[in-house]
Amino acid sequence: MKTNRAIRTPGGLSVRLDVRALTVVLLLLAAALTASVVLIGTGDFPIPAGDVLKTLLGNGNAGQEFIVNELRLPRVLVGLLVGASLGLGGALFQAVSRNPLGSPDILGLGQGATAGALVMIVLFSGSAAEVTVGALVGGLVAGLAIYLLAWKQGVHGYRLVLVGIGVSAILTAVNGYLMTVSDIVDAARAMVWMTGSLSGRDWDQVWPLLGLCAVLVPLVLANARGLRMMEMGDDVSYALGVRVERVRGLLMIAAVLLTASATAAAGPVSFVALTAPQLARRLTRSPGPNLLPSLCMGAALLVGADWISQKVFGADQMPVGVVTGVLGGVYLLWLLVTERKAGRI
Repeated sequence: MKTNRAIRTPGGLSVRLDVRALTVVLLLLAAALTASVVLIGTGDFPIPAGDVLKTLLGNGNAGQEFIVNELRLPRVLVGLLVGASLGLGGALFQAVSRNPLGSPDILGLGQGATAGALVMIVLFSGSAAEVTVGALVGGLVAGLAIYLLAWKQGVHGYRLVLVGIGVSAILTAVNGYLMTVSDIVDAARAMVWMTGSLSGRDWDQVWPLLGLCAVLVPLVLANARGLRMMEMGDDVSYALGVRVERVRGLLMIAAVLLTASATAAAGPVSFVALTAPQLARRLTRSPGPNLLPSLCMGAALLVGADWISQKVFGADQMPVGVVTGVLGGVYLLWLLVTERKAGRI
């Protein structure tokens, strides 16, 4: 059975369709949506999946309308958007660095966003909105610093990873210092944020993240062809007409914005950006960047992890960042062993 098919339009345009990748995307979308419906019905007041669907279509009673539309739906939407942003951002970083460890968790983007949030919490006792802005600015500054420090007639993958690890270590030390000089109230508030959680998320977090994704996702997908060619090397890409540094810079900015905005919305949810692209690649068996499968995998992973945390520990008892950290840590160990056996590290 062929996994790749060429589709020709009446105008003469030819499009290559990867049937397996499309199937994986559809299955992941179905899994993410199914998990979302189940998650909306999970909580102190359980609602059957059928009633959740009826309520979403506007046929629920007043109590169900309030619980679903005002309390649980925004949280699930934030989870889907954060997971999708982290999955896509992780795929971009790994493709640009040509390294499976080149994810925002390793490169220090999460630590940069955490530093920005801690500055607003510890030094200024900022509101929730100010903490969100601080996290977004911190992530952007960290991403810019990593890119500039890694620049030397272009950005080499391993140099990007090494610089990112160094910046991450520095920011981790800064975050530790900010925690030690904070008072007990601010420290407790900061620890809750640093864990990564979807608890208490509402429509104020949904709309900015949705708007940013609506702009960045089409922009990234439009440059997917150039990114795929860049995996063959800069010289080959230049010969094929790809403006390498322009495409790389544009996609790096998009990846930083996606990661920073996701962190600002839900805190530093760990390992989703690392694991989603790798799992998507193993499912599609495609050597390319797998941008759309990674996006769908990230969304499915995060809402699935949130459902596990609520089902096992109860609503709001276990932050989703703890669950993704445990699962991602196990995956990272497996990845390191696999890469070492293959002789790549």
